[in-house]
Amino acid sequence: MIDYEPIIEKFYAPGSDAYRVLYSHSRQVADLARTLCKRMADKGVAMDEEFVYSAAMLHDIGIFKTNAPGIYCYGTQPYVCHGIIGAELMRELGLPRHALVCERHTGSGISAREIIEQHLPIEPPRDLLPISLEEKVVCYADKFFSKSHTTEPPKSLERVRKSLQKFGGETLARFDALVALFGEP
Repeated sequence: MIDYEPIIEKFYAPGSDAYRVLYSHSRQVADLARTLCKRMADKGVAMDEEFVYSAAMLHDIGIFKTNAPGIYCYGTQPYVCHGIIGAELMRELGLPRHALVCERHTGSGISAREIIEQHLPIEPPRDLLPISLEEKVVCYADKFFSKSHTTEPPKSLERVRKSLQKFGGETLARFDALVALFGEP
């Protein structure tokens, strides 16, 4: 497993509010993703659990470059771009699999059609959909935890579905497919 802590500390000052938010949220996501990997293993489905854990710890690494003051991020980029930003950072560090998790975890993935129809600031428009089981499990686990309320318990399935409805039927259908794949947390 890669040592994700020095990577986080490269971009976030330990002890800072942004570090606390990122680390707390990422740990929640990583722990749930690990639990889901074990559940899949019990069903005979092998996943790279070590990779999943480190990828979950790094999936939101790009938030510091976004304009999201509610989570202590004071960059200039739109929040929806944090996955693309994180992917760039991971590729620069020679972590292409982690980059894919970063860019494919937002929402329940984002299709090129959604980027165009919703006028999202992602260029060029392209499918950013989780493909591998490892990408899917991090994407799924992420939906149950808030960065702005990291001390709260996981969101209910109903609450997650309600929050995703505003992004349209495609997004919700992809989420429902993840529920069918991994089960309720």
